[in-house]
Amino acid sequence: MQKQKLVVLTGAGISAESGLRTFRDTDGLWEGYNIEDVATPRGWRANPQLVLDFYNLRRKDVLNAVPNAAHIGLAELQEFYDVHIITQNIDDLHERAGSKNVLHLHGEIVKMRSDNNPKKLYACRKDIKLGDKAPDGWQLRPHVVWFEEPVPMIEEAIPILYEADLFVLIGTSLAVYPAAGLVDYVKEKVKKYVIDKRIPPVSKYKNVIPIEKPATEGVAELRKLLTSL
Repeated sequence: MQKQKLVVLTGAGISAESGLRTFRDTDGLWEGYNIEDVATPRGWRANPQLVLDFYNLRRKDVLNAVPNAAHIGLAELQEFYDVHIITQNIDDLHERAGSKNVLHLHGEIVKMRSDNNPKKLYACRKDIKLGDKAPDGWQLRPHVVWFEEPVPMIEEAIPILYEADLFVLIGTSLAVYPAAGLVDYVKEKVKKYVIDKRIPPVSKYKNVIPIEKPATEGVAELRKLLTSL
C-alpha cells in the first residue's frame, strides 16, 4: 500500500529549541547587525569580510547544535508516511535527525558556492575566508539566499505542496515571502496541522488543526494524531 504524502513546512521555530536563535526574536542573532549589512547583495559588495564573519559564526552555531525531538519526531514519521520537508532554515538539523527528503528554500549554511555561479555547490564545514576562491576563480560565499535575491527552490516546492495528502506547518510566522505564500498551494480539502507557540494567521485556510505548543511538544502530539489515523 502506497504511503500518504505528508508535507511539512518548517521555519526557525523548530530549530529554536536546539539553541539556534531566530532573527525575529528580541534576542535574535541579527541583533546588533543591520540586515542590509549582512544579508543583502549590497552588503556583500560593500563589506564582504563582515558578511563572511557573520555567516562563519552562524555555521559554528549550527555545527554545535543537535537535532531536537521535533526534528527526530518528523524523521520517525517516515515509517508511516512519505514525508517531504520544505524548510526555510539554513541549518542541517532535519538531515542529521534522519529525514531523507528535505528541500531548503533559503540555502544551506554547510554549503558554499562561487559568487558567480549559484548552482555549483561545495561542502563547507569551516570558515570561508576572503580570498578563498571557487574553481572558476571567483570568491566563495555562503550558499544562503539573501534578501533581494530570488528564491529559486520555490518552483520545486510548489508541486510538492500541491500533491500533499496531509500538511504540517511548524515554527513559522508566515511573515517572510515568498515562502509564506506556499500554504496557498495546499489543496483546500487537505488537513493542515499548525504547530507554534503562537499560531500564525491561518484563518483564511480550511481544515486547520491548531496545536499551540512549542515544536518539540507539538510534534509529539502530531505523531499521536497521525499514527492513530
